[in-house]
Amino acid sequence: MRVVAGQRKGMPLKAIDGTTTRPTTDKVKESIFNIIGPFFDGGIALDLFAGSGGLGIEALSRGADKAIFIEKDGRAFQVLQENIKKCRYEHDTELFRTDAIRAVKGLLKREIVLDYIFVDPPYHKEAYYDLVEQLVENEKVALTGIIVCEHAKEVSLPKNYGAFQLTRQETYGAAVVSIYRCMQEEGETIG
Repeated sequence: MRVVAGQRKGMPLKAIDGTTTRPTTDKVKESIFNIIGPFFDGGIALDLFAGSGGLGIEALSRGADKAIFIEKDGRAFQVLQENIKKCRYEHDTELFRTDAIRAVKGLLKREIVLDYIFVDPPYHKEAYYDLVEQLVENEKVALTGIIVCEHAKEVSLPKNYGAFQLTRQETYGAAVVSIYRCMQEEGETIG
């Protein structure tokens, strides 16, 4: 695993040993950012179920101002901290070792608007995608924001989360990436 592009291009990232997480491959990561970016002019990213932090770190490398990482697993959180330090992003990040449900409750209480949301929960844990709905309903996602959900082929996500509609879906082996953007009027994308 490595940072694919931007300020930290080529920087190797440590992966987590074992089967508790599934890091997004470099090929999939590059494809995601080619679709949604490829580079950003600021903004705040949320890497929910961060694992080793590959998606949030990639967003920072490509121009996001700040990234918030949520990871419950202790070993994964340790690797996440090491990757953030290695990439010298300690001052541009917030790391929380907690459950995603508790983390989102905390975010709902803050004066914060997110620009990029990456959601990649353990496969077959469909209830976690409801957290996206909570963030949208509580206006925590910028109208120009982008929501990226990675999920198993068998998981069927909704066509929209509030005003954020499914605009693109790509399949990579057993994984599917669904991308949502805010639609102003029928067929018109904001941002």
